[in-house]
Amino acid sequence: MIMETNRIRLRPWKEEDLTGFRALNADTDVMRFFPAPLAPEDSDKLAAFFQAGMLRHGFGIWVLELPGFSSFAGVVGLNVPSFNNSLVEVDWRLHKAFWGHGFATEAAAVALEAGFSLFSLETICSFTSRLNSPSEKVMQRLGMEHHPEDDFDHPALPFGHPLSRHVLYRMTKQHWTDQRGKFSFLDRLQIHL
Repeated sequence: MIMETNRIRLRPWKEEDLTGFRALNADTDVMRFFPAPLAPEDSDKLAAFFQAGMLRHGFGIWVLELPGFSSFAGVVGLNVPSFNNSLVEVDWRLHKAFWGHGFATEAAAVALEAGFSLFSLETICSFTSRLNSPSEKVMQRLGMEHHPEDDFDHPALPFGHPLSRHVLYRMTKQHWTDQRGKFSFLDRLQIHL
């Protein structure tokens, strides 16, 4: 499946994307709200996890292309976290050259639209370390709702780790129906199955 607006394209993985994904995961700026940058073999394992999720669920983490600018700008999509298979999260990770242009918000909105309209999900969440205000601002721009009682300590991090406390935002299908009109680019969304 390929989904595209005038500015972005979300598409399946290709073998050559692993190189771009390794560079993305090795960048200390991109990974500053993660415990550490990823070694190439760990980046490849994460890519394999994302691709396996696509086969298992029909949705997953897609490669973000910016036609005319980059064939690999990052990854965006829907993921079932390994620590809680009752959740579906919208997730994004972009090369820093593409920060600050609204690409994460636009691609995440496309992923939300797919989750609710194509995959009949009822709720999609997003979470990040409470220190990661840039990602939290994307969640807010998407219109996701935050209830502090949903915040949690990430189980993959040791107790007391500076990044362990996570904020969690949610979007319901009904709330998305009310919000999606804010994103005019969705009117021109093309989906190729």
